Amino acid sequence: MRTLVWYYLRVHISFSLVIVKIYWQLFSTFFKIGAFTFGGGWAMISIIEREIVDKFHWIERNEFLDLLAVAQSLPGILAVNIATAVGDRLRGGKGSAVAALGTILPSFIIILLIAIFLTPDIIKNNRTIASIFMGIRPAVVALIIAPVITSAKAAKLNRKTFWIPILVALMISLDLGTVSNPVLYIVLGAIGGWATLVWYPNHKRKKS
Repeated sequence: MRTLVWYYLRVHISFSLVIVKIYWQLFSTFFKIGAFTFGGGWAMISIIEREIVDKFHWIERNEFLDLLAVAQSLPGILAVNIATAVGDRLRGGKGSAVAALGTILPSFIIILLIAIFLTPDIIKNNRTIASIFMGIRPAVVALIIAPVITSAKAAKLNRKTFWIPILVALMISLDLGTVSNPVLYIVLGAIGGWATLVWYPNHKRKKS
């Protein structure tokens, strides 16, 4: 009887430690992403992909691309949307809360410290701080370009489809009112994807 109780306790403790480890990995991973990423959501994508796809293998690369599309379409912060989805997949609602907290907390702390110790005049007039921010800018550009390239590869763009993201980016940048509204292209992309899903199998069947 004592052996059975001891075995049960060991299994229970081991299971609890595994769960705690998953929560800690979720929190620490997204805390690191939130703390060391400058430049907004797109600059975070390459770091998020490396952590959740390459390092921990929480989701597959193709699934990450789909998640990225959904996260950008939903309201809210891109990194928080991705963190919430990954946390939900691993540990449900509690996992979502832990991952989202890890993403938000670094920004909250940094902004709080800036509000306490730094003012716009200090940032602008202090040569050291101004130089630091000037040095960060090229790195931010690289962080934004990197996920664009990896996303293009994962999306399997070819000669027939490479013009789509270029045209959409051009139309949005021209600021032509409704025609330049990103929501329009999200809807058109969804309709195009659905139409292709319905049309292509039928077309392939007819050819065969």
